Order: sequence, then C-alpha cells, then structure tokens
Amino acid sequence: MSKKTKRNWWIAIAALAVLATVALLLGYTRPTPVQHFSAKVEQGDIKDVVEATGTINAVVTVQVGSQVSGTISKLNADFNSRVHKGDVVALIDPALFRGALQQAQADLENAKANLEAAVANLERSKASSVQTKADFDRAVGLARSGVVSQQQLDQAKANYDSAIAAENAAAANITQAKAQVTQKQAAVKVAETNLEYTVIRSPIDGTVVARNVDVGQTVAASLQAPTIFTIAQDLTKMWLYAKTDESDVATIRVGKPVTFKVDALPKDTFNGVVKQVRLNPTTVQSVVTYDTIIEFANPDLKLFPGMTAYVTIPVASVQDVLKVPNTALRYKAPLEVDEIKALYKRYGIEPSTPSQDSDSKKAKNTVAIIWKLHPDNTLEPVQLSLGITDHEFTQVLAVTKGQLNKGDDVVIRSLKSDTPAPGTIRR
Repeated sequence: MSKKTKRNWWIAIAALAVLATVALLLGYTRPTPVQHFSAKVEQGDIKDVVEATGTINAVVTVQVGSQVSGTISKLNADFNSRVHKGDVVALIDPALFRGALQQAQADLENAKANLEAAVANLERSKASSVQTKADFDRAVGLARSGVVSQQQLDQAKANYDSAIAAENAAAANITQAKAQVTQKQAAVKVAETNLEYTVIRSPIDGTVVARNVDVGQTVAASLQAPTIFTIAQDLTKMWLYAKTDESDVATIRVGKPVTFKVDALPKDTFNGVVKQVRLNPTTVQSVVTYDTIIEFANPDLKLFPGMTAYVTIPVASVQDVLKVPNTALRYKAPLEVDEIKALYKRYGIEPSTPSQDSDSKKAKNTVAIIWKLHPDNTLEPVQLSLGITDHEFTQVLAVTKGQLNKGDDVVIRSLKSDTPAPGTIRR
C-alpha cells in the first residue's frame, strides 16, 4: 500500500470517528420520549354500590337475669338449647328465702294478735266510759240536792274525762295495729315474691346463645340483675347492622335489596333488604358512621349471631353506556402549564376547566378532562360530563369537547423511557 493510500485511509478513519462522536453527542442531547400506558374506552353496564362491613344479630335478644342474690342450684338449659316462654331455665337455692317468708308470716300473725288485743282494749275502755259517765250524771243530780260536795262532783267529772281519753287511746291503738298488719302483709308478699324469683323462667321462645354462670356459682343482685342466659328469639329471621359512611347514607333507601358475604361461607352470597337507617351516629377516629339495618331470612340457620358480614348495597345502575376507567380520570398529563393551555385552546376547552375533577368517590354529574392517546403518541384532551361510578369505571353522560368512542385509548399513566420509542403505545 502506498503512502498516499495509507494517508487517505487514516483520514477516512478519523472522519468516521468524528462522525461517531457527533452522533453520540446528539444522542445524549436528544429529548427522552415519554411512554404512555393506556386503557380502552368501553361500552357496558355500571352499578353504583355502597360497600360496608357489619355484624349479624338476632332481631330480639333477651338477657335473662336474677332479681335476687343467691347460689345457683340447678341449670336446665345450656348453649344452643331451645326454650319456650315460661320454661324453668335455672334455680337459685331457696333456703334463705323460705326462712325469710316464714319470718314474715310469723310477724304478720303477731301483728294480727296485737290488733285483736287492741280491739278488746277498746271495748273495755268503752265500758269504763259508760260507767264513769253514769257516776258523773248521778253526782250532778246529788250535788243539786246538796247531798254530795263539790269535791266529790269534781272527782266524778275527772274519772269520766279519764275514761273518755282511755277510750280514744284504745281506738288509736287499733288504727296502729291495723297499719302493722298491713305492713306485715306487704312483707309477706315481698318474701313470697323473692321466693318465686329463685325460679328463673324463660321470658320468650328462643335459643340460648350464651350461658354466663355454672351450678354452685353465687350471683349478686345488689346493684343490677346479673345475666344468667342470653336468649335469641328467632334465628330464622335476623338483622345485619352495617356501618355505613356518612357520605353514603343519603343514597341508601329503605326497601333496597342488599347482598352480603361472610368469612365462614365465602362461596355463598346472601340477600336481604334495607329495613332502616338509624339516625344515631357513631364516631371512631373522626370517622362518622350510621347503622343501616338489613333484614334477611336465615331458614337453614347457616348464619350465627356475631358473624362479620361484607355488605353491598346497590344505589343506581345504568345499562349499555360509554364508560371510562377511573384511572384515566385521575391521570395528570406530564406537560408544562403553557403546553396544557395551548392544547386546551386548540381543542376548544376553556382554560378554567379543571383537568381532573373526578375520582371514584366524587358525585355524579361532574365535569372532567381525560387525555386520549393518538397512534403517533400525541395527546388530545377530551372534556366529559360524568354519571355514576362503580369505583372502577365511570359513566360518560356526554362528551362536551372533543370526540370519544368505544375502543379509544385513554392515558392512565406516563413515564420517561431511557430508550427512544417514538409512536410506541404500551398497554
């Protein structure tokens, strides 16, 4: 190879190196394209629902307690026992109460005897009053004739007055004795009632769901009646107490059908009806909830009191409508403010219109901006009027600016890519 050829060769190599360096520098300074992830606009149904968690309870639950204190001597019912109204479910040792009744009866007999003695004393006082009055009348006549002295007349008058006072006292003793008899009769009644309370009966037909005492245990009823049994009236008809958020209660209506599931039977779906939304609020960690009462049938007794239920309450539904994913409603285009304003102006959207005005918790009939993705990787803002949501998709009531059809791609996420990929659509 000649020197000239070698020189030309090295010049060519140097030129190529320079071109490669320039190309590399241009590659580093080239703007990194944005990769957009999109989802399809769909046509279909939307059901707006309220979801809540609740507890299953019997419609009527009665706590059976004891009116008197004592030792449990017998239990005739246990967990899951079926009982009827009037059945004896427990007995308290009656020995002390029988003794109290006998004491009260003896006090009553004593009071009756005191009454009889008071009556006899009154009769004696009356007889004495009659005698002293006759003596006084004779002394008055004799005093007029001058036969007795004034002193004798005064003595007769004093005897008569004393007899009248004794008669009045005897009458008062009778009143007091009668009151004592009434008091002792009441004491006997109380003792009899307390003795009857040692026999504990079921107040309703139902099923025992809790037993809180054992034989030999002492129950004390000094401050409040201790609970011995808890009886659920009818487990074939039950209530579900669902804790619903304050933002949802306005949409719940009495009579609405409800579905719910429980952990014990994950494959089964149960049905009920909204019976009541109670006005009593509950606040836990600044979250306000209300009890929504759901009535349902439990003919097979599959569901037990106390189970946790996961409730779905339908609020509204639409069929065969255009719907967009909620992730597209929450998307914010990675553009400068001036670029967004320019795109708004280009597609006839007022700049004051918010680009994101809805999410899965917003009310219906709001306005939002979504970003439609074109095949060349460019974005187009589309203004929508929104309807109901199922927290995954939202109904499109109307397209107020731009065009949107079933199957269009709408952006749900964007990120910068390290490798240029213009026009690439990733889903």
